Amino acid sequence: MKKGRIVIISGPSGSGKTTLQAKLLKSKRVKGKLVESISITTRPRRKGEKDGREYFFVSDKMFRYKKRAGHLLESEQVFHCFYGTPRKYVYDLLKKGTHVLLGIDVKGARKVRLQYPEALMIFIKTPSLKVLKERLLKRKTEEPTDLKIRVAIASQELKAANRYDFVIINNDLKKAYAELENIVCRELFAKR
Repeated sequence: MKKGRIVIISGPSGSGKTTLQAKLLKSKRVKGKLVESISITTRPRRKGEKDGREYFFVSDKMFRYKKRAGHLLESEQVFHCFYGTPRKYVYDLLKKGTHVLLGIDVKGARKVRLQYPEALMIFIKTPSLKVLKERLLKRKTEEPTDLKIRVAIASQELKAANRYDFVIINNDLKKAYAELENIVCRELFAKR
């Protein structure tokens, strides 16, 4: 049995990466062949989120323990909260030949790539920072100060896009999704 491959999707907040990931996982072409890793976070739950579905929500103390104990493949602090990828969960899936999708930031992606050089890395971005800011405003999930921080961090994250295997500009959701699905299917399944 062939070992599974990690697929990393990164992009600034508001780029549409979460929407694109959700669509990809529902695709008939990848369903059952690509599984999303559920991250651990100390971020408060947003309306409609459930523990174990979007994230495993833990306390700061529990997160620090998991990090110290080596239970996380990667971890980062983002906007006063911690996020991490559970190592054993990902490893077990890869060993079974299942491909694993990680929706993580550029720092986490860099750490995973060092451990798994064969990881497929895809960066999602908007046509401009102005469009990104408009999307963040429309979503109404950030306070004004957090919004400024997110836009500033986005401009830094965009500089890392050239380290990814593919960059998708999400100006039109349908086109961006078609491009994402084609890349993933070509890279994961055409070579198997």
